[in-house]
This record gives sequence, structure tokens and C-alpha cells, in this order.
Amino acid sequence: MKHVRVNVRSVANTKAVRKEKRNGRDVVIVPSATLPDNIIMNGIMYPADEIGKSFATLNRTPAPLGHPMINGKFVSASDPEGINLGYIGAWNENVRREDGRVFLDKVIDVEVANRSQGGKDVLAAIEKGEPVHTSTGLLANLEAVANASDHKHIARNIVFDHDAILLGEAGAATPEQGVGMLVNAKGEQEEIEVINSSLTEEADREIDWAGTRLVEALRRRENIGIWDKVKAAIMEAVGSGRVPSTNRKEDEMPVSDEQFKSLSDEVKTLSEGFSKIGETISNAVTTALKPVLDQQAEMVANQKAKDDAEHADLVTKIVKANVLDEETAKATPLNTLRALAKSAEPGKAAPLNPAFKGNSGDKPTYKLPEGE
Repeated sequence: MKHVRVNVRSVANTKAVRKEKRNGRDVVIVPSATLPDNIIMNGIMYPADEIGKSFATLNRTPAPLGHPMINGKFVSASDPEGINLGYIGAWNENVRREDGRVFLDKVIDVEVANRSQGGKDVLAAIEKGEPVHTSTGLLANLEAVANASDHKHIARNIVFDHDAILLGEAGAATPEQGVGMLVNAKGEQEEIEVINSSLTEEADREIDWAGTRLVEALRRRENIGIWDKVKAAIMEAVGSGRVPSTNRKEDEMPVSDEQFKSLSDEVKTLSEGFSKIGETISNAVTTALKPVLDQQAEMVANQKAKDDAEHADLVTKIVKANVLDEETAKATPLNTLRALAKSAEPGKAAPLNPAFKGNSGDKPTYKLPEGE
């Protein structure tokens, strides 16, 4: 079987970052996740049993900034030169497997991180809540598969080397292949193929994020136009469309009887108007906002139709999977049906779980596998 290294890119959960004191030192803890059970990437399947046998090897491994490279070749993050290149005072711990996925925490020593520009950049990105990517470096043997339509190999004998922090780096986001170095049983370095992969859900999250930002921008632009209309209607209603004079000499000119009478009539008319100003402004605002209210009502109706259709579809799936009977399924809320539908589909990757437990205390010693 061919021996390869795989870098699997994912996204850290920066919304669940927490800060602690350890041995009198400030640390920042960033939850992250990697391989879901039976995931297929670049034609390689990572079976649940293989992940189950190996995920603990991630505990207490380095969390370097980027994948260390020497002379253009990937090396182990535990290699002395690799440590010098990527260490920012960060490591992985609290590794566990929940709901068919591997979760872990990245612990960053604040003082050590501030000794390098890379470490400072990571802390700044976390503080701002910016997206922080991670990339798991693992070693595996590839077992060829002949009769599978969606993959050509199965990963066997997986050993995790590290889980890196990525900032502004596209390295493991594309399926391009590279070259890495591995120390074999004789203490010699041998070249191995490197495969860069990315969990598909990351792309979905980025598309959702971009789409949400676009919708918000369009709404802000539309609301600005609506406010201009509302303001103009109010100004017209209170008779404030005329710009007041700023010429003091003009204001101090004597007023004739005819001008005084005309001004008195205007004041009387304005006073009568003030008695109905509340009704006038209300009508103006209602007229200006009517298109928005109509659009909102239409959106609510469309969303309800989509929810009803999804509810009916999920009821069918849940009933077919013998999770609930039809009557109970129809009475079950949509969000609950969504969760039940996931449990009715074995092998599907679970979403990033924001709930994190305490340290597992499991601290196996990392060892690179012997060469073939």
C-alpha cells in the first residue's frame, strides 16, 4: 500500500473562544474539529473504525502556524526544524470523538505567541472574530478499491502528526498534490506524496456567509432610499421644505402692514395644520413604508410555504426510516424533524458542535510510523 501524507482543512469555531489562566499564564482556547466518520475527499475514504483507532494521537501535538516546510517539502511539525519554523506557543488537547466527528481544542500561550509576528497575527484575528482555518496533517496507507463509484482508496493505519492554524493561506484548500519528507525506521528521510484536501462543508459555510453579507448590503441600500422618501414626506407635511433665511440684515428690515397681515395668515394656517400633524405624519409614513410591508408579508408567506414543504418531506423520510409514526411526525416541529432526519442517515458528517467538554486527560505519545 502506498504511504501518503494528507492535509485536511477545516474551520475553527472562533465564536466559542475562551480565555483561562494556567500556571499563572494567560492562554486562549480555540475549539476546532476535523475528520467526520466515513468522509470521502479526493477519492479517499476515511473509515470510522480507522479514525476511531487513531484520533487520540492528535492529543498534545503541535498546532503550528501553517504546515512546516523545509526546502519546499512538508515536514513533521515535531521535527526540530519544523518546530523552529511554525511554533507560536500553540498545541492541541482535549481530543475526543463525538457524533461521528473528531473535536479538539487549540491552546495558545499568549506570552509565547506575542514573541513572533505570526503569533500576534493569530491572536489579533481571534480577537476580531475573523475566520480562522485549521489543517490536520496525517499519515496513512492507501488501500486500493476496485468496485466503489465514489472513491478509489481507503485510508488505513492513520497517524495524526499535527493540526495547524492557517491565516491567509490557501495551501490545504485545493486538491493540488505536493511532496513531503518522512523519517523511516533507518533514520533516513524519504519523500512521500502529499495530498491537500478540504471538507466540503467549509465551502458551504463560505457561500452562506457571502450570501448573507450580500443580502444585508442590499437591504441597507434599499432602506436608505425608503428613509429618504419618509423624510421628504414628513418635511412636506410640517411645511419645512423652505430653507430658513440666514441673512440677518434681511431679517431686521421693517415689516409693512400688508406683510404683517400676510405673515399672520400663514401663522394661523400653520397652527391649524399642527393640530392634525400627527395624523398627517402617520399617513405619510404608512404610505412610504407600504412597499416594504408588502414585501415583508410576501417573504413571510414564501418562507412558510418552503417550511411547510420541507416539513412534509421530512415527515416522509422520518416515517420511512421508522423513527416516528406518521401522526407523531406530522405533529413534530420542523427543527426537531431536521435533527431526527440527520440521525436517520448514518455516515453523514455532523455539524461543528459548539459544546466542548473538559480535558480528557488522554495524553498518548506521538510517534511517526515506520517506513515500508
